[in-house]
Amino acid sequence: MLKSKIPKRRRAYTHLMKTLMVLSVVLTCGLVVFLMLYVLMKGIPNITWDLLSTKPSYLSGSIGILPDILNTVYLILATLFFVIPLGVGAAIYLTEYAQNKKLVAVIEYAAETLSGIPSIIYGLVGMLFFCQFLNMQTSLLAGAWTLVIMNLPTIMRTTQESLKTVPQSYREGAFGLGAGKWRVIRTVVLPGCVDGIITGCILTVGRILGESAALLFTAGFAHSLHNFIDGLGSAGASLTVALYVYAKEQGEFGVAFGIAAILLLLTLFINLLAVLAGKYFKKRRSV
Repeated sequence: MLKSKIPKRRRAYTHLMKTLMVLSVVLTCGLVVFLMLYVLMKGIPNITWDLLSTKPSYLSGSIGILPDILNTVYLILATLFFVIPLGVGAAIYLTEYAQNKKLVAVIEYAAETLSGIPSIIYGLVGMLFFCQFLNMQTSLLAGAWTLVIMNLPTIMRTTQESLKTVPQSYREGAFGLGAGKWRVIRTVVLPGCVDGIITGCILTVGRILGESAALLFTAGFAHSLHNFIDGLGSAGASLTVALYVYAKEQGEFGVAFGIAAILLLLTLFINLLAVLAGKYFKKRRSV
């Protein structure tokens, strides 16, 4: 009865929109699945123990990506060492301490703007400032500082949104018991939003892992094997930069697909870890 009262044109429009939405979902999922399967099928057969555990030898012509793996780990550790305290500290100040709301709005707008700047511009600025002006030369440390600038807005905004989810009544109750400002933040606010902060940090690792344009200008292309301290002061290629070098410069597409498969699996693992960490801390907070 009700169905008959709906105009035919409106019913046709509704069915058309539903069909288009279903097609959009199928197309999006199909592209993602196709990309993943294509990269994994082309890359996994090229992943060997020798590839993962050795460095390139130009005398024998063998290829190994162990230096690139270690360089990527060094970049992640160095970037997180600087960006987490800076980003979380800035978010705490803007959310809990800052009184000038106009200044907070300006900083938030600047952070959102920085998040949308192409990474190649960060690489150019990092090369001119860190490598040349500060005389750091092409090195992993220069690349890490460039990644710090890139990911600082993300960490800050993610932490801010997490801090805002803590009810104001929690703060007022702690103040009512005589706790000071910093004690309230340390014992009430931060434990109440630690799931969002950790999730943001894990997703930042994924962005660091997949960055290449900024590192081309700042970290370099070297495949040398170094320890952590020496490696930060030396030029080195991350996995993404190594993928570019092997595919574009040397034509080693098998190795390039192997690196691509490794990066894809690491990205999937990081995203899964972020989801599981968020659920774990959310469940722990509700207990």
